[in-house]
Amino acid sequence: MDTPPFRIYEGERLEDMVESIKTNGVLVPVITRKRAGNDDTIEILAGHNRINAAKIAGMETVPAVVLESISDEEAMVYVVETNLIQRSFSDMTHSEKAAVIAMHHNKMFSQGKRNDILEQLKTLENPTLTQSGTKLENGAESTPDTETGQRTTEKIGALYSLSRNTIARYLRVNQLNAPLKLMLDNGKIPFIAAVELSFLTEQEQEWLTECLEGGFTVNNAKAVILRKGSIEGKLNMDTITNILIGQTTTESKPRKVKVSGALYDQYFKPEQSAKEVEVIVEEALRQYFERAGGGGK
Repeated sequence: MDTPPFRIYEGERLEDMVESIKTNGVLVPVITRKRAGNDDTIEILAGHNRINAAKIAGMETVPAVVLESISDEEAMVYVVETNLIQRSFSDMTHSEKAAVIAMHHNKMFSQGKRNDILEQLKTLENPTLTQSGTKLENGAESTPDTETGQRTTEKIGALYSLSRNTIARYLRVNQLNAPLKLMLDNGKIPFIAAVELSFLTEQEQEWLTECLEGGFTVNNAKAVILRKGSIEGKLNMDTITNILIGQTTTESKPRKVKVSGALYDQYFKPEQSAKEVEVIVEEALRQYFERAGGGGK
């Protein structure tokens, strides 16, 4: 499983949790799993904030449940759903919302299996409750998927009161690398710009990250240009820098000089081609600058 997309509590919320743990201890066990193929590695799925607060409170151990044979997709559901239980969707950052929507949009994970995990989490929150048809172990019985036939985006939209366009944008934002997601959450990258930047390749995002960490800024207009450059295969460190400073191309544009019709007719015949005229003008200019003291390039 990738690094969990949710931030550790800070400030007053962390202080309140620390004080609660000092008084009451850790009441709800942390959920962990054994990594497949490595029995010595335990990965935390739910309870990062409790563990952090317990350390600050001076505790050396916390109660935990260890699950075995949990896939990466199932692990991510535990991570996402426990965070949704603890706080509302509207309180989440852009990158956290993107992670939640991406998980729900993943058709590889069935709604029935997700319902089983939600029941397990309820049991952990209140061990006195008995949940019919569910087990804490990994043999959970499946709950029928009653939402088949409905578009995934429609289900997500109904769940979080979001339009289809907003859902599509969050799915794009989830394709950003971790540093760019952090910049989005911190307000350094506008949301619409982040959607455009999500179309950049992994390498292009790394170059952009380096530029932004170096003090450059990006807005919606520049993000559109960056996306276009990516599509055309023209982005590298130099072109990204040029775009961010407002220079959209490194190629110098040819300068045009207008000549009146009377002057043109004075020196050139109608049957002369444009190429022939260009050669004559170039030779005339060369001779002129030679007489003037070599002022040409």
